Amino acid sequence: MLTRDLRQTIHSLHKAQKSNREIGRLLKVSKSTVSTILKQGVDIPSRPRKSLKSQETDIESVLRELFTRCHGNAVRIKEVLEEEYSVTIGYTTLKQYIRNAGLRSPLKRVGEYCFQPGDEMQHDTSPHWVFLGDKKVKVQCASLVFGYSRKLFMQYYPCFTRFEAKTFFKAGIEFMGGSCRRCVIDNTSVILSGGCGSNAVISPEMITFSRMYGFEFMAHRINHADRKGKCERPFYYIETNFLAGRTFKDWEDLNRQAKEWCLVVNQKEKRILGMAPSTAFIQEKPYLVPLPEVLPPIYEHYQRLVDSQGYVNLETNRYSAPETLIGKTVDVYKYPETVRFFYKHREIAVHPRISGKRYEKSRLPGHHSKNHMKQTQQAAVKIEAELRGQCDLLDQYISALKKHVRGRGHRQLKRLLNLKREYPREAFFCAIKKAEHYGLYDLNRLEGLIIKAVAGDYFNLEEEVP
Repeated sequence: MLTRDLRQTIHSLHKAQKSNREIGRLLKVSKSTVSTILKQGVDIPSRPRKSLKSQETDIESVLRELFTRCHGNAVRIKEVLEEEYSVTIGYTTLKQYIRNAGLRSPLKRVGEYCFQPGDEMQHDTSPHWVFLGDKKVKVQCASLVFGYSRKLFMQYYPCFTRFEAKTFFKAGIEFMGGSCRRCVIDNTSVILSGGCGSNAVISPEMITFSRMYGFEFMAHRINHADRKGKCERPFYYIETNFLAGRTFKDWEDLNRQAKEWCLVVNQKEKRILGMAPSTAFIQEKPYLVPLPEVLPPIYEHYQRLVDSQGYVNLETNRYSAPETLIGKTVDVYKYPETVRFFYKHREIAVHPRISGKRYEKSRLPGHHSKNHMKQTQQAAVKIEAELRGQCDLLDQYISALKKHVRGRGHRQLKRLLNLKREYPREAFFCAIKKAEHYGLYDLNRLEGLIIKAVAGDYFNLEEEVP
């Protein structure tokens, strides 16, 4: 729309006997625009707005029906109006109709939870999809946020049980340098043993753990996720920022990068704080519950029987134990990073813990002897000694055969010995000579040559005289 000054200029040039074409060229407007402005005058004409009340009255009943039918989806209501009623309404206008008809409940005013330094921290978990190596894996992201400073800490786990929860809280409180006096959680059975909200019953195991670090758990009421909104919002940021464009080799690399990312994010200024979380944390740190002088280790104790193959089964994975303990019960201590075996209060093995995998084996050197390998080697030497020394041609073939097979060739030598025993000597050595000449070391083909050599000499049945 042209301004009033530009319209005044057009009228002044017209009074100065300038043509419409020349005025348009000077002011860089079209000739038709100049003609229109000369007709309208200097003042900008006001356009009367179209009243929508009459249209609303006509379609209000239709909108009420479609709103229920389309489950309140305005886009679908617009499509149905065009398809079935041949009525085309803009999306913004349609939403205005819906608001004027009172079909949607009005937005309610929301409040804000304000916390003093050291009062509250919030915890929650969320499932994420992550590429570990070349494999896409569903993992559990656990986060911990301080209510006052908004300082964030998060880690990933294959699953989230009470063992992982205690491991995470210990790592998070060490990362923060202390804990708040209250930790708000949802009604997860990982921490609760029953009830919900104000009637929640915290598991005795988790009560004992929280007391060691000087805080207590509090569950919010069901469907009140806003009570821990400071912990809910970062999950979207983690998915769209941390996971985007990053690759991870394994669980250790994933959690290492997650911790480094938290250090960077906590340095960024937040608009609602007016400062970075790390800066606000300086004010909050004096009010935190300090770490205990001695941090108790996180572990779980099991008793397992060493099976007949010399392994102990734990969480679908198998860990080796000394074969002298087969059939005996050992004490198994599972730590976040290791698995330790004890027998009669004496440590007998320390395995790296297998995490995020199923049906894997961990075998330590010295646990299982290799008697079966020794027996195989001795049998191969014995068979070779029985074959050699009878014919130079056979000795050359055996030497060449061992170069074409893996290992000591125990299986191939055993079959060669069986062929020598089963078939006539002349046919066997005739086939060996041909195989050596043509470089044939496939024993199936060698047996075929032997059968051809003996064809017609054996199993000839006399023809019956009719």
